Amino acid sequence: MRDEHGSYFDIGFTGQAAGIRYRFLWKWMKMGYIPVLSPIGVGRGGQIYNINADSAAAAVAAYLKAEKLILLTDVRGVLDKEGQLISKVNTYRTRKLIKQGVISGGMIPKVKCGLYALRKGVAKTHIINGQIPHCILLELFTDRGIGTMVVK
Repeated sequence: MRDEHGSYFDIGFTGQAAGIRYRFLWKWMKMGYIPVLSPIGVGRGGQIYNINADSAAAAVAAYLKAEKLILLTDVRGVLDKEGQLISKVNTYRTRKLIKQGVISGGMIPKVKCGLYALRKGVAKTHIINGQIPHCILLELFTDRGIGTMVVK
């Protein structure tokens, strides 16, 4: 990774998900539980790795063919050049905004995880500010929502 000055630094034991042990997820869901998952991976030799939480969530949502993937962050959602919230965006426009540099920084991985989930069968992805009280209710049950909904 690079810091704000462009210098490289090692953040430690991070990795990419190569697979998910879904049988444990199904077991708990069939028992009526709502699993809370931690994005921790185990590599060859038993080494433990931190996996990007958005990537892990997108993989699980895709496997489950979830109706929605909701990614919580500390910003309102995807913003345009003027810093205004984009309430709804499709896959084509999202890719265009990334190329133009409008979507940048930490929002790129979130958007890319959402696009992955959409390609794999998830109907909609929502990127919302998790610091807003009742954020999920406001996003899902109001006409306009409070974040960005990404659709195919």
